[in-house]
Formats: sequence, structure tokens, C-alpha cells
Amino acid sequence: MGKLTLLEQVQELQTPVERGSVRENVADKLAGLIAGGILQVGDTLPSERDLASAFQVSRVTVRGGIQILATRGILGVSHGSHTRVLSAEVGPVPMVRRRKLIDAYDVHQVHAARLLLEQHVAREAALHITPESVALLEELIRVQRTAPDDPVRFLISDREFHLLIYRSCGNAVLCDFVSDLYTYSMANRRRAIAEPGAILQSCDEHAAILEGLRAHDPAATTRAFGLHLERIYDTTIRIQELKQAAEA
Repeated sequence: MGKLTLLEQVQELQTPVERGSVRENVADKLAGLIAGGILQVGDTLPSERDLASAFQVSRVTVRGGIQILATRGILGVSHGSHTRVLSAEVGPVPMVRRRKLIDAYDVHQVHAARLLLEQHVAREAALHITPESVALLEELIRVQRTAPDDPVRFLISDREFHLLIYRSCGNAVLCDFVSDLYTYSMANRRRAIAEPGAILQSCDEHAAILEGLRAHDPAATTRAFGLHLERIYDTTIRIQELKQAAEA
């Protein structure tokens, strides 16, 4: 018997799933990216191949998810051209519930909350993460390193990376809270990650987090996650200050 593919090793995908529900899941992920501010009106979507790598599904499934949003007028699909975001009116999105409310908070308070909650989540994930999830995180980092100059493609994979860690903590309530915090100040995050070297630096930080998770080492994972959050905090403040100076 041949070696199992990465997808075939994931326990959740070993039970039969209707094709329609998988396409709808991709549509939900894309809607979540729009609601969370990673994809904005006018943006060109990454290729089907790149989205398939980020979401760990087939290109056919990605195409189906895109078509679902295209019929709702959210995405525009032109034959022979790239797919674009036409509207941010995606309606309620389970994965992004309170972005506008989160964005209203002070950056320092949000950072303190992220440190408190996400480091705890990372610690719990180190204790409970499965080999299948570790393998998926490895693949996501590989995908991220192929996009050193593509902030949107990186952030799509980055979101999947973080959400997988959040889910691995085993506490659905905490997962929901920190998933909302992840969306904070995404417009500034997009600008920060577009700076030279920023994506590869994030990849290195992700690799350090993964090393702790793979070793089931809560202290190492918490430390690596904290350093990652501190850099996000520093760059967010700097981008905000540059934006305020430009508007003054």
C-alpha cells in the first residue's frame, strides 16, 4: 500500500464528506478572509493552486467555493482573468464575529489581552496537539515561505496557521475569543507584512512556535508565541504612527 497523502492522514477527513459541504467550507473561509480584512474590495484572489495549498483542499473544491461567493455577488470571476473581491457584504461569518468591535479597542489593551489569552492557548496546544495537526502546520509554513513578496497570500496561510493552533488547545470558547482578536487592525497588519523581509521573519517565528509544539514543550511554545505577538504589537504601533503622521 502506498504512502498516505497529508490529507489522508487527517482523521477528520477520513470519514466521507459530501462535496457540497467541502465547497461551502471553502466559501466560508473566503468570506471570513473578507470579513476579517485580509481580503479587501478590489483585491485579486491568489490562484486556485495557492488557495488549495493554504486550505489543504483540491483546486476543484476551491473553484466550487469561489463560485458560491460569485453567485452572491461577493466575488467577480472573469474567464481568463483573476478573481476579484467585489463586495465586503458577506453577512454573518462564524469565524469573524466582532471585528469592528475589536478594532475599536486601544492597541495596548488588545495586545495585553492577546498575550494573556494566546499564550495560554499556545501552552494548551503544546499539550494536546496531534501529529496530524503538526504535519499540517509544517505544510503551511512551507507554503508561507513560497510567498515572500505576496502579503495577501501569506496572510491567508498565516490565518490558517493561527486558527489551527487555536483549535488545538481543546477549548472552543478560548478558540473563538482569540480568533476574534487575531483580526485586530488587519489593515495595518497588511501594511506591516508588506515591508521587506517581514514575511520571512514571520515564517521563522512560526517555525520556532512549531518546534515547541512538535516537542510538546509548553514553555518553549509559550515563549515563541510571546515573541511573535510582541513583534506584531511593535509593527502595528509603528504603522499606526506612520499613518497618523501622514494624515496630520
